Parts: sequence; C-alpha cells; structure tokens
Amino acid sequence: MQAQAGLNGADAHGSFWSRQFRWPRAVSLSWLLLAALLFVTAVTAYVADLAAHPGLVLNWYDLNVYNDAGLLTRQLPSILYTWELKVGVQFTYTPFAALVLAGGSLMPLVTLRWIMTAASLISIPLTAWLTLGAMGRRGVTRAAVALAIGALALWTEPVIKALFLGQVELVLLLLVVWDLTRPDRRLWKGVGIGIAAGIKLVPLLFIPYLLLSRKYRQAAVATGVFAATIAVGFVVLPGPSASYWLTGYFMRPGRTGGVDSLVNQSLLGVFARLYHNLNHAQAVWLPVAVAVAVAGLIGGVMMTRAGKPVQGWTLVGIASVLASPISWDHHWVWIIPFIAMLAGIAMTARPLVRIGCIAGIITTAGVMGSWPWTYSGSQAFVPRRGLLGWFVRPPYVTEISVLHGWQLLTWNLFVAIGVVIFLTMLACAWPIWRHRPRPPEPRPPSPSEPAAQAKEPASPITALLAKADAMLKGGAAVGSRS
Repeated sequence: MQAQAGLNGADAHGSFWSRQFRWPRAVSLSWLLLAALLFVTAVTAYVADLAAHPGLVLNWYDLNVYNDAGLLTRQLPSILYTWELKVGVQFTYTPFAALVLAGGSLMPLVTLRWIMTAASLISIPLTAWLTLGAMGRRGVTRAAVALAIGALALWTEPVIKALFLGQVELVLLLLVVWDLTRPDRRLWKGVGIGIAAGIKLVPLLFIPYLLLSRKYRQAAVATGVFAATIAVGFVVLPGPSASYWLTGYFMRPGRTGGVDSLVNQSLLGVFARLYHNLNHAQAVWLPVAVAVAVAGLIGGVMMTRAGKPVQGWTLVGIASVLASPISWDHHWVWIIPFIAMLAGIAMTARPLVRIGCIAGIITTAGVMGSWPWTYSGSQAFVPRRGLLGWFVRPPYVTEISVLHGWQLLTWNLFVAIGVVIFLTMLACAWPIWRHRPRPPEPRPPSPSEPAAQAKEPASPITALLAKADAMLKGGAAVGSRS
C-alpha cells in the first residue's frame, strides 16, 4: 500500500513538473512558428512585388558594373579604372575585388544575379542570428527573434536598396559579423575582416578596434590578410594596382559619384550639401570624421573590455558608416546588427529597458523603412526611398543645390538617426565600463590564520627541503630526550 501510494505520488509529482517544463517550450515553439511565418510572409510579399513590377524592385545595376569589371579584369585590365559604364559610373573597388569579380563573370549573368540575391536575402536573418548568439542567446528563442528581425529588416530602405542594386553589402556585413562573433580562441579569427577590407576599405576600422581590445593575434591576422589581398593584386594586376594604390585614387571621394547626392548619407555628404563646395566641406569634415572614428573606437573598446563585445563592435560599425567619406544609403545595412543588439538586450532586460529597446527598434525601422511612393496605380507598393528626402524623386535627387526647412533634416535623415544611435551608445559606454566585472582581489589573511598558510604555495623543491629539515629536527629532539 505504501509503495503504491509512493508510486502514485511520484507519478503525480512527475506529471506536475512535466507540465511545468513543457509549457515554456511549447510557447517558444509557438513563437518560432509565428516568426517563421512572418519571415516567409515578408519574403513572399517581396517576391510578389518583384513579379508584379519587373525591373522596379530588382535591376542589379551595380551587379552589372561588377560583372563588366570582372570581364575587363580577364580581357583588358589596363582600362579597369578608366572605363566608364556611362559618364560618372566607374569601377571603384580594389584590384583584389576585381579578381573576385573576374571569377564571378565566368558564370552566366542571370545565374550570378540570382545567386547574389539569394545570398543577400539569407544574410539578413543570419546576421541577426550571429549577433544574438554572441550575446549569449540560445535555442529556439534565438532563432525566432532572428527570423522576426529578418522580416522587419527586409523592408528597410538600406536592405531593399542593396537588393535592388545587386550590391555586395549584405554579404560583406555577414562576413564581418561572422568574424567578430567567432570565439577568440579560433586561430584564424580576423580573416573575415581582412578579406572584407580587401574588397571595401571601410572595415579597416575594425583592425585598430581589435588591437585596442587587446585581441592582438586577431588584429595581426586581419592586417596580414588585408596586406595579402594587396599583394595578390600587385602580382596579378600590377598596372591597375599601381593606379589604385600609388596615385591616391582610393582616397578620392568623388570617384564613386556625387558626394553631395542625397544617397550619400555620410557626414561628408551632409557638409557637401550645406556648403555646396567640396573643398570647404572636406576641410570641415576631416577633423569631425577623425573625432567620430576615435570616439567610436574608444567607446567600442570600453564596452568590449567590459564584457559587452556586441555593443562594442556595433558602435564601431555605426561610426565607420558616419566617418566614411562615401556612405551610400545601402551602406546603412549596419542597422541589422543594431536592431538585433536591441532585441538581444530586450530578451533579458527589466521591463522599462525592454520598452526602450522595442521603441528603438520600431523607430529605427520606421524612419529607415522603404515606404512606397504610391499606394494605387501601376506602381503601387513598389518599395522606394521612403522617408529619406521625404519621398523626393529623381531628378531632384541631384539637382537641388540649396536646402531649406525640412529638407535640412530629410536630406540628411540617415545621418541624423545614425548620430542619435552613435551618441546614445557612446553615452552608454562609460556606465558599462564603470560597472564592468572586476577580478577578485586577494583575500587578506585572518588574525587566527597561521602565517605559513597565508603565504603562496611553495615549490616542490622547497616543500621537500622543509620536510627533510623537520625530520632532522625531530630526530635531534628525540636524541636530546634520551
């Protein structure tokens, strides 16, 4: 009877705990299913928009430039940096990037287009997933939040524009984030940053970030890989490499297009639109850009060394886009890890902080949303520039030379929200640093503790000598008593 009662009690107890532990898992799986449906819905809507408006959602303009540059690299490399697709449209990436594109040009252009589009779409939730993992988020909830972020980010203007142009930006972002989120013990950590910098120079800012964060080996790997990309370029393409690196071509902001264009959402773009003179704008921009880069590095290193590496390198990423002389609208895909960072904080934060993080996510996605110009007619719901420029359309993107009123904000909208993000994260760096975990201090010996125990452990040789000395003293004492 007692045994049966105990068994029944155990069954009831087990059933109770089974219910207790299965319920949260069921909720997590429900959230994962909901997030997956949300992401699939977002992608389906994108594909439907693409099918309904051919050429308006995807035209792969920049990818066509990449492909032409790859063909030139294989057939006529001497004109790589003088060739123009049309007036003002040239290849502006490194010789190493040209070699990578030469390999891509071996496949049919249609195949290349869809591979780039698919890789970019996959990069969106994967970047969020890596960011959340680096913050210690695990399991089903991590996957659910990453998919939800992917669905939201897909309809932001920087992401839509990168997809529209066939840009490599989303893939490079994934490469950098993957490298930064790898464990420090990995031998080749830093290789992703080196390769990304070898294609586009902006990720170079992460090398001093690694160095100042005391990740010396990782910084050396990144530097070595970047140097190797330059060396490969000189070996395979000596003429174009000399033109790119030895003439100062890589430092000319205007080589990539109009610096004062609306779609250049960098600090230099802001000053160029204000001063209407590139020389005056550069004179003001240079010290400001240096200050932003240095402040971003200091704040990022403080947070990283305080145990918040995701916040640290996200701040450096935002600073790199602000300080770069050219930051096209699609370069602001750095909002993906920023939104993922806010989501990761909200997952474990107190209610008030959680509300603030959610408000930051909604505000960022709303301001940078790729809102359509029209909601009716043949071009209804085509994602366009959204709030950037207050729905300004070509040719006014480049023709307006004097800004007034709201244009001072709307034409610099991404920079404005980027500065708010930058300053907010910078303000958080100091309290994070102040409350960083500190190594435990050595415990002082208590008055009753023997002095010998308070000392550090002796070496084996010292312990052996002490034992022999004690034995000799013991033998002497016995002899004196006898």
